[in-house]
Amino acid sequence: MRRMMGGEQRIAAWAARQRGKALHVGTYEAAVHNMLRRIRDQADQRSQFYLYWDRLKSFVVVREGWLVDPGNFVGDVVHDEVCPPDVDVARYLNYHEDPGGLSLALGRNAIASVQRIAVPLPDTRRDDGCVRDAIAALEGASDTAVPATGKPALRMRPPSARAVLGRPLGASLADRLPVNLRNQFRSAAVFAEREDPERWARRTSGLFDLIDDPTSMLAALDQQDPREV
Repeated sequence: MRRMMGGEQRIAAWAARQRGKALHVGTYEAAVHNMLRRIRDQADQRSQFYLYWDRLKSFVVVREGWLVDPGNFVGDVVHDEVCPPDVDVARYLNYHEDPGGLSLALGRNAIASVQRIAVPLPDTRRDDGCVRDAIAALEGASDTAVPATGKPALRMRPPSARAVLGRPLGASLADRLPVNLRNQFRSAAVFAEREDPERWARRTSGLFDLIDDPTSMLAALDQQDPREV
């Protein structure tokens, strides 16, 4: 590791740069938007996501006004570049998650405590009739590839009847969401080949509830014991 990075001095410089990066704290909408974006753009369909509630220390100093999104092409922000001396927090106009909303760039010492829950919630819509109907329909469809016509050299492996059925189920939920989240939700709700119907239905419904019923999510988050930082 030391040899690959160029020795102790370069490792120390790299570690200092990492510690100097600001933390991004956004709105609930920004958190959900970022999750859907990662599922669509970074193949994180199988990743476990968490929703955090950060409480800042009472004596933090917030920079006056707000900035245009200061992140570089990977979203990094150097804390000292946006916060003058003795300033802990800078507000900025978010261009990437919940575009148009204000997010915070802050130092690690500004956070007093953190609450966290895994999302989607595991018991979301467990007894919902729509979920049961979707599971029954998917389980009743074949997971065998549907025969296709065409030249063998140009023909890709056809989807199964179950995968074909799963697409409109996810799309129908997407059409009930705000327009700026529909495409990302459709990508997150894609039914993959050989996927378990019950797992897909509950997870997709749970993702939908994150947007459709934020009050329940925030209530569940508020019930968690704060962890001091």
